[in-house]
Amino acid sequence: MIHKDFSCEFYFIRHGESESNATPGFAAGKNFNAPLTEKGHRQALRLGERLKSDGITFDRVYSSSLIRTVQTTENMLKGMGEAERDFPKVDAIIEQQMPGWRGVPVSEVYTPENTVYIRTKGAHFVPPEGESLRMVQRRVSNWIEDEFIYNQELTSEPIDLRVAVVGHGTASRCLFQYIMRFDDSMLSRIAIENTSIGRFLFDKQGWAMLKLNDSSHLDDN
Repeated sequence: MIHKDFSCEFYFIRHGESESNATPGFAAGKNFNAPLTEKGHRQALRLGERLKSDGITFDRVYSSSLIRTVQTTENMLKGMGEAERDFPKVDAIIEQQMPGWRGVPVSEVYTPENTVYIRTKGAHFVPPEGESLRMVQRRVSNWIEDEFIYNQELTSEPIDLRVAVVGHGTASRCLFQYIMRFDDSMLSRIAIENTSIGRFLFDKQGWAMLKLNDSSHLDDN
């Protein structure tokens, strides 16, 4: 049972611009573990500076294990004045994997025939050697449940936590669908900009969305 005074505010943050983001046109990028661009490093630093200016501190900080999220987290913490802080790198929250399409141009993947088939299968479509959106949702939501939602040692106590989870665009959309239970058609319609923040609250009442795609720190970028 969740304690009546348990509360956890999540900051789900997308990584800064990666080299794959900066070179679009490939169905699954050229490098699944692409690092940040110089712009991406600046975005993440500005995110941290914004959080510090807002007086935000985190009780826990997590990053996906991919280099672009690790670099984003490091720069964010630097901007917050916590450059030496360590944080867990979590395999379960990495981006959707589609190795069979890595380096393949979008025009070769999304032919009219393939597009019809993909839309028919929806979130259950499994790319070559890869994961469907439903599979991504399952692994990311399982981690959230194990780490927080069904962690009785944590939720049975009166505690007020603020948690940062630095992850990816598609994986975040899948998690947000798990939280908000929207239709599959919304999975491709939610904007999640680089270093944007999605704020959610979990307490004895369940989940509540506070803000989505907050990238005000990049207004003049």
